[in-house]
Amino acid sequence: MKQKVQTYISEVYNTLVERNPNDTEFHQAAALIFKSLSPILEKHPVYIEKGILEQLSEPERLITFRVPWVDDQGKVRVNRGFRVQFNSAIGPYKGGLRFHPSVNQSIIKFLGLEQIIKNSLTGQPIGGGKGGSDFDPKGKSDNEIMRFCQSFMTELYHHIGPDTDIPAGDIGVGAREIGYMFGQYKKLRKRYEAGVLTGKGLDYGGSLARKEATGYGTIYFVKEMLQDQGIAFYGSKAVISGSGNVSIYAMEKAMELGAKVVACSDSSGYIHDENGIDLDTVKEIKEINQGRISEYVEKHPHASFHEGCTGIWSIPCDVALPCATQNELDEEAAQLLIDNGVKAVAEGANMPSTSEAIDLFLEKGVLFAPAKAANAGGVAVSALEMAQNSMRLSWTFKEVDAKLQEIMKDIYKNCMEAAEEYGKPGNLEIGSNIAGFKKVADAMISQGV
Repeated sequence: MKQKVQTYISEVYNTLVERNPNDTEFHQAAALIFKSLSPILEKHPVYIEKGILEQLSEPERLITFRVPWVDDQGKVRVNRGFRVQFNSAIGPYKGGLRFHPSVNQSIIKFLGLEQIIKNSLTGQPIGGGKGGSDFDPKGKSDNEIMRFCQSFMTELYHHIGPDTDIPAGDIGVGAREIGYMFGQYKKLRKRYEAGVLTGKGLDYGGSLARKEATGYGTIYFVKEMLQDQGIAFYGSKAVISGSGNVSIYAMEKAMELGAKVVACSDSSGYIHDENGIDLDTVKEIKEINQGRISEYVEKHPHASFHEGCTGIWSIPCDVALPCATQNELDEEAAQLLIDNGVKAVAEGANMPSTSEAIDLFLEKGVLFAPAKAANAGGVAVSALEMAQNSMRLSWTFKEVDAKLQEIMKDIYKNCMEAAEEYGKPGNLEIGSNIAGFKKVADAMISQGV
């Protein structure tokens, strides 16, 4: 049976590569998921008989569209927009919109495939989707961003709705961009549908704790993982890459729970402050002034700035949290962390560790939390925002945060139980993929081809 499963997985993966020849990130995400699913396919061959892997890895719908807009000099610019509606077996499509020059079809499909498993793990009734554009908000005026968002939504609105597809924010898309898109959607639909987008402003249907959710959720997951092994999070030393929304609120919660965060980064390089990062300074630089992280050393001259991002993993730490972007932590960086005694690695970004790095962590006994489990807090609170919109209620920060903590605890528990049940105890990479897959696969079988 084992050989039959491996042959099946290879055939499905090879077909995926042939159909999507240039989509390298999509290949990587699929390979990681497929590899993890061998134990459940061996135990339940019905998933092979029903062609679930073939169906799961092919999007239900992929939308690509032109986004023309006019800059402040009156010049017409054209970007490309995407939305992948990957799987709706357990609920309407749900997933963020990313505005970044790197965005292409491969990036969107890899994120969408991961989102299916991640959304399933939250326990919320949401399917998998993702979208975005190669538009870069950096350096653009508010009016340029508004015009772009309005043009983007003028096409996207045909394909979304509160019970169809509910986008949210991601890299390059925050409350400002969501606000402009929501306003345009409302004009085009001529009705007020708060549940069509999440990550909205608090004045028009947004949820408290949504901004903090991904970062906070990652730390809640790490705390559970360490605690389960008898390791205290309090007093640990942490290195957290990035300095965007996820990183900032992971730092905030880590510090609140007693860890010392000694490094963070942006695309220009990283800062190292052995005394502990001053979060107020980071927030001022990144959230208020939209500056570069190198400015940190102007206020804290005892700290150091280093050009280039990868060197951040050379700093000794107990906990490493890659929270910037995909494939930022490779095998060489993983070995550096291991040599310096890292105890746990948790992915705050989507697929930030290469497959070689993950294999090395697992081989050396480092506690490893994959993104689809560790960073699921953001989409979990997005689902809670949808629930509040449906009920026309608004929960307090404390209420939302309490629900988030319970969701992250449940995700950890379910991943560990799945790993144990399928013969891979303690392996959260395998456990998360199996736990997320099973729920979706069973729903797909129930609903027929």
